[in-house]
Amino acid sequence: MDTDALFSDLRGALPRGGVLTKPGETSVYETDGLTMFRQKPLAVALPENAEEVCAVVKICRKHCAPIVARGAGTGLSGGALPHPAGVLLSLSKMRRVLEIDAKAMLARVQPGVVNLAVSEAAAAHGLYYAPDPSSQRACSIGGNIAENAGGVHCLKYGLTVHNLAALKFATADGNLVTVGADALDFPGYDLPALLTGSEGMLGVVVEAALRLLPLPPAVDTVLAAFADIDDAADAVAAIIASGIVPAGLEMMDNPAVRAAEDFVRAGYPKDAAAILICELDGHSEEVNAGMQKVRDILQQCGATSLVAAANETEREKLWAGRKSAFGAVGRISPDYYCVDGTIPRRKLGEVLKEIARLADARGLKVANVFHAGDGNLHPLILYDAETPGATARAEALGNDILRACLQAGGTVTGEHGVGVEKLDAMCGQFSPPELSQFFRVKAAFDPQGILNPGKAVPTLARCAETGGMHIRGGKLPHPELPRF
Repeated sequence: MDTDALFSDLRGALPRGGVLTKPGETSVYETDGLTMFRQKPLAVALPENAEEVCAVVKICRKHCAPIVARGAGTGLSGGALPHPAGVLLSLSKMRRVLEIDAKAMLARVQPGVVNLAVSEAAAAHGLYYAPDPSSQRACSIGGNIAENAGGVHCLKYGLTVHNLAALKFATADGNLVTVGADALDFPGYDLPALLTGSEGMLGVVVEAALRLLPLPPAVDTVLAAFADIDDAADAVAAIIASGIVPAGLEMMDNPAVRAAEDFVRAGYPKDAAAILICELDGHSEEVNAGMQKVRDILQQCGATSLVAAANETEREKLWAGRKSAFGAVGRISPDYYCVDGTIPRRKLGEVLKEIARLADARGLKVANVFHAGDGNLHPLILYDAETPGATARAEALGNDILRACLQAGGTVTGEHGVGVEKLDAMCGQFSPPELSQFFRVKAAFDPQGILNPGKAVPTLARCAETGGMHIRGGKLPHPELPRF
């Protein structure tokens, strides 16, 4: 590849300052939120509109240069890790809320718009955007779509994919295509769902139509403390089994509780083995009746104390600790590694005990913060990267935990994506025919293989090399996409 020609073409297509090539400039983009992996890109492109995105894609296609799309860089799986021979396509300048259609209850936004900004723009119309990752003050909609992000309210309202109406994206050959519709249904394949969670491997999203919801007339939140983590896990199962669908049902163990309380002063009981935060929303009569039922269940399951939010200020305070948990843990450990796996709710207590056993075997500590209602675990592995071998042990423990999730009948990711972090774990979840089908989809969208190569879906050769699966006869059942 002629890098000088690539740089020249990029500079001709973008405004002044829209192409970064100096090491001091590109180093800012060498990692996303998963700082274990670092790699400088060959160049960074900063388009300001959809047409410039298409121009960059066409130039990269012409030069056979890999493209890695990036939003706010808050991802936790290495999905936005740059390619050393490619262009990092940053969408951070495309951050306009284009339209709030109150009648259709839709928000049309560019990919660089911060998640929380959507709800702030919709609030004047009595509406909001339900998906709310803990990083919602920083993470962008484009990244949410790439990773199919969730949040504390995904139990009732779903992940990003459940709150999308339509997407406009740049194809691998630089054309603009719109899929989906403002209506509740549309003809043809459900391509918005296919693109959501595809981690930039099938196209580059340049605009999204998001579904908005009316602000609920009533919200009630309660915090329950437990002396035994099994009791808290039993309470989660009992609440769901009762037929109640909370807007949010979150759990934190003692190390996470202590860290969050020292950081935020949210009023969490630091002596609790675990806490649950349960939130109901809807009409007043429904919420009041449901919360009484929830309180009865929590007490029957052994809650040692209950704290109810009397107003919006107290509600926000209870959630502040949970949403600041990752940052809080960063105050008590030089480094931490956030694992993301999902298990059946009934296995919560069992898997938490297994995580503790695995951590002890690796000589590491873990703080657990997770979306208990849908079984999405976020064990935070505490370590010091300056200690020789500690990073490798943390990664190994992360793989141990993901294997435990699979053995419990779960999956290797709930909302953070695969990126480069979980490639080996994917070998344990999917069979060769299943992985081959993923590659066929990839090849249909990106035959040249330039969009975020080497991410999300492991090659069968990699699975065989790592011992993740056995390939009969030692032959790949499909041609692999180009490797850069």
